[in-house]
Amino acid sequence: MTYPDEMFEEAERREKENQVLQIAMDVMKKHDKAFKELARIERAERILERYNMFYNTEVSGLTWGTHITPEFQQAMALECMLDALRCENLNHEFDSIPTADINDLIVGLYQQGKDYLKRVQEFKDSADGVA
Repeated sequence: MTYPDEMFEEAERREKENQVLQIAMDVMKKHDKAFKELARIERAERILERYNMFYNTEVSGLTWGTHITPEFQQAMALECMLDALRCENLNHEFDSIPTADINDLIVGLYQQGKDYLKRVQEFKDSADGVA
């Protein structure tokens, strides 16, 4: 019995697809850690962005000159953190917060503060004629 050429061509095509798939799986295994780290960074940036949005909305809702205690500021910050994390976990049951998310948010806020201070110093230096 002889087989039509199309069967051999189909077998060769499938073999090539399997080889490409195997190469892709090998690459994914090799770079799995990098992909996970990239996903963590993207998640952390998204949470920080949402935190800033919620916090700015809360603060901008205060009338100018409102007397506010540090405790109220801390409470607002924590509430905004929880809002941002709730938003990130919208489609999941939300009964616990991964501490990594909180730590990433803290790191992001520190970096945001450092970046702001650096811009202020650069502006001050340029105004003083240093730079």
